[in-house]
Amino acid sequence: MIDEKKQNTEEVDLVKEQEIDLMEVVRKIWSKRKFIYKVCGIALLAGLVVAFSIPKEYTTAVKLSSERTNSRSGGNLSSLAAMAGINLSSSNSDALSDQIYPDVMASTPFLKELFKVQVKNKKGNTTLYNYLLNDYRLPWWSSIFKGVFSIPSKIIGLFKNKEKDSNEIDPEYLSKDDRRVISALSENLNLSVDQKTGVMDLAVTMQDPNICAQVTDTVIANLQKYITTYRTNKARKDLVYSQKLYEEAKSAYTKAQNEYANFTDANQNLILHSYRAEQERLQNEMNLAYQTYSQTSQQLQAAKAKVQENTPAFAVIQPSIVPMRASKPRKMIILIGFLFLGFVGACAWVYFEDQIKEWKKQITAQETIVEQK
Repeated sequence: MIDEKKQNTEEVDLVKEQEIDLMEVVRKIWSKRKFIYKVCGIALLAGLVVAFSIPKEYTTAVKLSSERTNSRSGGNLSSLAAMAGINLSSSNSDALSDQIYPDVMASTPFLKELFKVQVKNKKGNTTLYNYLLNDYRLPWWSSIFKGVFSIPSKIIGLFKNKEKDSNEIDPEYLSKDDRRVISALSENLNLSVDQKTGVMDLAVTMQDPNICAQVTDTVIANLQKYITTYRTNKARKDLVYSQKLYEEAKSAYTKAQNEYANFTDANQNLILHSYRAEQERLQNEMNLAYQTYSQTSQQLQAAKAKVQENTPAFAVIQPSIVPMRASKPRKMIILIGFLFLGFVGACAWVYFEDQIKEWKKQITAQETIVEQK
């Protein structure tokens, strides 16, 4: 019993000490409130500078959906299984899944197609490449950091040999400017796909609201073109092959028909068995050629229908609209963040100020002892 009372007493004393320490911290911070006010004011001023130094950016959001192409193998069995809640069409004939669309849009070939897009800004008509490279504004500190970090590369470039033949251009080569524009595009283009509904949410961010809407329309058109080209690629190849077979069969049928007609016209009054045999042979060849011609004609029509069947239908749920309000920067969030960091930093300095001074005194004392020895 005595041990339990001592333990309870120690716990109560510990709680009191913690309460006393907390009250001391509060008193200490309150005594330095003027210093904390000054630090918060400086942090708020820095937040204002940062918030107004970041250029405004506008975002255009678009919703669109594309027709999903599933495998139709299984016939009535798949339909009955679907009614029973069982999905037998697990194998998709279309290898391009909806979830791959964001990767397609972020790919280098897709982004390079946007380089030559004509846009109109305050200076006039230009390409999207030149706009992002020359007219896209950055915060002032980005220019400083860029200038400082580019000094070593410039020094190294002085010792490198220049290219012997500037006319030899590698189409797969990307210059620093190309990489810079591609990086800007990949950051400003965002695409997400809902797995359940297949609805695609496209968001394009630019510093000019008109250019933002123009680029959004172009990205939608290029994405639709890419998806359509991919999904109809096999069907279009089959169509070209069917067209070739059709032309060959038509030419063979026309040739056989002309040979039969010429032979018949030239031998109308003859009743020889050799004549009849040759006429029968030419007629059979003409009939065979006609059957092949008829089959290839049907195959050609089926191939055309297959291309149309595989062409996906797109529906734009929310079209692109020129944004009126800037989406970035969020000045209020920046100000609150700087104010919070200033307040926390000032309170931490006030709390550890005495310990820091004590550490400085100990370091100074040790250095003095070392110098005396």
